[in-house]
Amino acid sequence: MVQFALPKNSTIEKGKHFSNQGESKNIKKINVYRWNPEDGQNPRLDTYEVDMDNCGPMVLDALIKIKNEIDTTLTFRRSCREGICGSCAMNIDGSNTLACTKSAKEIKGDINIYPLPHMPVVKDLVPDLKQLYKQYESVEPWMQSEVSGVNGVEKLQTVEDRSKLDGLYECILCACCSTSCPSYWWNGDKYLGPAVLLQAYRWIIDSRDDERKKRLKKVADELKLFRCHTIMNCTNACPKGLNPAKAIGSIKKMLVSADIS
Repeated sequence: MVQFALPKNSTIEKGKHFSNQGESKNIKKINVYRWNPEDGQNPRLDTYEVDMDNCGPMVLDALIKIKNEIDTTLTFRRSCREGICGSCAMNIDGSNTLACTKSAKEIKGDINIYPLPHMPVVKDLVPDLKQLYKQYESVEPWMQSEVSGVNGVEKLQTVEDRSKLDGLYECILCACCSTSCPSYWWNGDKYLGPAVLLQAYRWIIDSRDDERKKRLKKVADELKLFRCHTIMNCTNACPKGLNPAKAIGSIKKMLVSADIS
């Protein structure tokens, strides 16, 4: 069996245990990854006992309760609490998802929470997404058209053409899909990843955009696009129920017949 030797400073150690002092019997143990770049210590796993009778139903509610009432040093991202901003993406119970839409009741036993995998960590549950945003910028995710419309009217599209954007525009760039992709883990500096490629396809397929050829040429690269091996982790991980793998396959299919020379 292959054995991996991790650097000593990356080994996760047992952290603090915060016991619940109340009388409630509905206690949930929540194990949270903690790491502070300023103290020079190894990452650790802190355990919090949370009274779920006095807590909201979602994992994010539990994290907010921990930060407000138990340990103010806990760091994580959150914003809308409606599953549409992608801020609270993290690895919960072994799967990448949004903490605001993940029910604590769905998880049997302890809840284990880690930052999104294979990404640099800023602190605790906060991943560094600079590389992903840089890749997103590289596909130029905005309308590119010399014609704005006829007689000052907005540029229209048919109902059929508009329907082609369904399943694409809903992406919230939470990075759950990209950080669940083994190809992105090993080639994240070159492979664009499922999230960015889905966004690229959203503009490639938009009938109002005039730069389809340029956009296809931009992603037609062995590393940028063809590092996708259709593992399907991305589709399984998407909290919005989207299908990045299908979008990537559609780009590949378009490249077979497109003249981008």
